[in-house]
Amino acid sequence: MANYQPWYHGNITRSKAEDLLSKAAKDGSFLLRDSESIQGAYALCVLYQNCVYTYRILPNEDKKLSVQASEGVPIRFFSVIDELVEEYHKENLGLVTHLQFPVQKEEEPEEESEPINTPPQLPPRNFSGGTSVNDAKDSHCDSSKGHDHVWASISDTFMQRLQHIDMSNVPEDHLKSIQEYCRTSVCLDAEQVQNGNPSLPHLKKLTLSICKNLNSEISRTLPTLEAFQKVLDQQLSPGGGRLRSQVSADSSISVSFRLEQLTKLLYSIEEKARNAVFDSVGYDGGHRKSLIPPVTFEVKSDILSIPTKMYLKVDVESGKVYFKKSKDGSEDKYYVHNKILQLVKSQKVHNKLVIVVETEKEKTVRKEYVFDDSKKREGFCQLLQQMKNKHSDKPEPDMITIFIGTWNMGNAGPPHNITSWFQSKGQGKTRDDTADHIPHDIYVIGTQEDPLGEREWIDIIKSTLRDITNISFKQVAIHTLWNIRIVVLAKPEHENRISHIFSDSVKTGIANTLGNKGAVGVSFMFNGTSFGFVNSHLTSGSEKKLRRNQNYISILRFLNLGDKKLNPFDITHRFTHLFWFGDLNYRIDFPSTEAENIVGKIKQQQYQDLLCRDQLSTERAEGKVFLHYEEEEITFAPTYRFERDTREKYAYTKAKATGTKYNLPSWCDRVLRKSYPLVHVVCQSYGCTNDIMTSDHSPVFATFEVGVTSQFVSKNDPNNMSQGGITFMNCMAILRTKSKTKFFIEYHSSCLESCVKSEGENQEHSEGSIKVRFAAPVELTPIISDPEYLLDQHILISVKSIDSDESYGEGCVALRSAETSQSEFCIMLTHHGEQTGTLSGDVKLQTSGGKQTEKLYDFIKVERDDSGGPKGRGGEFSNKPALPLPTDISNPSYMGVGYKAGSQAEKGWSYSMPPRPSPPPGHTGKDMSPGNLSPKKMGHDLAVRSPSAKASDHVTEDGKPAEMFDNPLYGSMTKPKTAVRGKEQDPQRKDLLTPPEPFFAFPKSSEQEPDRPPPVPTPRNRSFTCTEAKTQSPSTLQPTGLAKKPVVPSRSEAGMMPANKPPLPMKVRQGDPQPIRPRDYRDSSELPSKDRVPARPNKPPPKDVHHEASGKMGRPVK
Repeated sequence: MANYQPWYHGNITRSKAEDLLSKAAKDGSFLLRDSESIQGAYALCVLYQNCVYTYRILPNEDKKLSVQASEGVPIRFFSVIDELVEEYHKENLGLVTHLQFPVQKEEEPEEESEPINTPPQLPPRNFSGGTSVNDAKDSHCDSSKGHDHVWASISDTFMQRLQHIDMSNVPEDHLKSIQEYCRTSVCLDAEQVQNGNPSLPHLKKLTLSICKNLNSEISRTLPTLEAFQKVLDQQLSPGGGRLRSQVSADSSISVSFRLEQLTKLLYSIEEKARNAVFDSVGYDGGHRKSLIPPVTFEVKSDILSIPTKMYLKVDVESGKVYFKKSKDGSEDKYYVHNKILQLVKSQKVHNKLVIVVETEKEKTVRKEYVFDDSKKREGFCQLLQQMKNKHSDKPEPDMITIFIGTWNMGNAGPPHNITSWFQSKGQGKTRDDTADHIPHDIYVIGTQEDPLGEREWIDIIKSTLRDITNISFKQVAIHTLWNIRIVVLAKPEHENRISHIFSDSVKTGIANTLGNKGAVGVSFMFNGTSFGFVNSHLTSGSEKKLRRNQNYISILRFLNLGDKKLNPFDITHRFTHLFWFGDLNYRIDFPSTEAENIVGKIKQQQYQDLLCRDQLSTERAEGKVFLHYEEEEITFAPTYRFERDTREKYAYTKAKATGTKYNLPSWCDRVLRKSYPLVHVVCQSYGCTNDIMTSDHSPVFATFEVGVTSQFVSKNDPNNMSQGGITFMNCMAILRTKSKTKFFIEYHSSCLESCVKSEGENQEHSEGSIKVRFAAPVELTPIISDPEYLLDQHILISVKSIDSDESYGEGCVALRSAETSQSEFCIMLTHHGEQTGTLSGDVKLQTSGGKQTEKLYDFIKVERDDSGGPKGRGGEFSNKPALPLPTDISNPSYMGVGYKAGSQAEKGWSYSMPPRPSPPPGHTGKDMSPGNLSPKKMGHDLAVRSPSAKASDHVTEDGKPAEMFDNPLYGSMTKPKTAVRGKEQDPQRKDLLTPPEPFFAFPKSSEQEPDRPPPVPTPRNRSFTCTEAKTQSPSTLQPTGLAKKPVVPSRSEAGMMPANKPPLPMKVRQGDPQPIRPRDYRDSSELPSKDRVPARPNKPPPKDVHHEASGKMGRPVK
């Protein structure tokens, strides 16, 4: 059969087959592999004139095999593949050339195989081998003398220890028993062990004697508890009952085992009783019944530039935020949830927050507060988001939060308390205490080396979550492969929103047949959004990096999840959001001699010095694994390999039969993600616990805020609704292949009735690549043309060959990129985890009329600071901003996607980095940001106004006109309203208004002053990242570098202050700006008051100062 033939290569990839044939470099070289498009079929690959030709071998109904060769050649059928290959060694049978030179399968290097870990052999227990009787007797006497000496030594050691221990509280009979054991019985146990009996019978006798009363009490108590448990059981299990009765009645079982049984029974009774009581009163633990206690935050508010202490009390259940002057003060001043319009985070000062509220007169007030630290600010924002969500009148959510947990349990049961894991407490980016009781919508828990049964582990998780959130979570799915397990739980209210649940597993252990290594996965739809979750345990060993890469590719190819209509796509393209986590086992590449130095750096928290040699980071940067995935910045200690029962010491050596093995401390346990372009996703936390110590791994947690779409129902009149359309034009693909076959494109999407195909024309062929042009426009008709629906959709694209129907590359285009006009796109194509080319073209979107609704994730904005962008981590493979706190996020660089609107090109978005060339193929940086910038934020920074889109006057809380103060976040307010905004008035700003160069927008200011004002924030109905060159409303200020005309920030023009401004108070008038070194506020949560320019005497500013300030974007000058 084919399996035993040297030319049969099994399920290798198409690109690997091309590489092998290219190395052969002989016309007529061939190999056989499994088809990627049809299960049970083969692909015959033949090399001719440095090009690879692929022919499908298909079975018919009678399982006869035939080759799809050239037209006009009679089809021949064969019973076995060997006969077929032998026949096609002949000429003129329809192949480009006859088969001549079989390309044999490459042998895997020895270091990449995973040997079976056999225990070292024990010495023989008796000596009756080749020795004589006398020799045996002599050796036996000698060994007996030696053993007697060892046993006497053990006895003496125990007796000496006994003399130094205070035994005054020990009963006399117990003391005598212990002394007797240490004096004589321990030697008898040692002799038993030497003779092959490790049960220590004398120790058991001693413990039974000491625990006599305890044992009798257990015998009396255990049957009572077992009977009570049966009362609570919904279904009686006679077999189980008899077994438990035998356990309680059998006094020969050890006391420790019976205590364990007793403990498990008590836990089980507590769980079942709670469930029974909850069910009896109709309590389902639902979202509306979850109890989040009120939380009070101490903040500072600058009133007339005087810091004033205040208290903000958030009551999620009642939907109110109280503003109090003292902690125990009156609560008569509050705002209800629908009057709190927006939260605006300062990016420059990480603990500053602006709360925009609506007053009784339908005017907005901006309240600016400074929290103790950035974590408190995040906790406040999360509580208000939860309050908004809880009291929302929307029938379906548009944002949910997801908890991802991964833990290698080390084949040991968990401790009694694991709440810190689910509350994201410990090291790294963690949640604040104020967010402890905020439940996530979905919990996904992956474990490796899990010794528990499925039911027992689920009960532990549910009980823990109920204690934290007061909610009884519903089980969505569970899947186990050997000791690798994934569990998915969801809030009860989401039970009917989750559908199309699939689970699967892939073995990658020895010869890919053992499940000690591999992956388990679960996928489902949440309303209109698809999710995939993969928990994997890859090959261990510092030197097994290449084997781990192979594990990843195998899982990627063969894990069968998601929509079966998307067969051309692997799991990286099948889901709106894919989360991949587990014990990935990638280590840090240092020699074993550096072990102590590594531990020293960990103690000093110098993680970056170690992460630069992290294997996973290196492999990702080279495009070998996890291509285009994102990972939050790692700010916690390595999670492996600890001594058990402590987190203070790493056990990096391990004695083995072959010598000492080193397991250097490493970040083995990771969480990565990949989402479609221009969708909302924010990483809220990423870290590990400190207090769960039963394993040599620490549990890792990550939480995400994710945008979701609902099953859309159009509100427009179908009779008057215009037909929507999606048009792809001028598409050009550049594919990495040695094939000269013809190609076509398939367009897939849930917004289309069926996939659409378009054939292309080969234009150029160079060494190792081919250019294919798809000139004819492709019209796609969506099933719904409402913009609110269409702008959330994505088109999946697969470039396939006509001869074998196999994919040569897949990618994704977001329709939101064409929201306002025809846009150019350029996306990377990948296949089975490898980059295989690029696809560029134009996309045009036509929608019916309709207004988009505000999303919950639009409630929180980030006010950007252009004075100096944050820097990425990781040297050359940092190409994304590294922000240590959540921003309004989406996924702009999915597979290197870039878009153009009009004459502006946007590729590889970044807010912080200067323009630079495109990264090398497959080159991706670690995502140091909490996610990616949110939809609709790319071209427009925020401003705040009322939801009715009318510019509303800003007033103070007492209804009087607001006084405008100089603020380093907004610039000087001392400019008169008569300032002229002409080009002749603003020559200094010309260089800042040029269109951005490709790949990076928002050039940095040359002066790098920390008090440079950012753009005034603008409203947005929906989030998107694509920058559009479109007309702005009068209240919208474009970011520097994108505006077509110089615009001077003015609060009066933005509807933020009345016409007549009062004189400025003395303390807020600024003097000459001093040249200071720019400060990176990412590493500080303090309000930078010490960097403010000094105040100057109280006199009205002259007119020339106003005009000068106007020309310099509000920066005060003397």
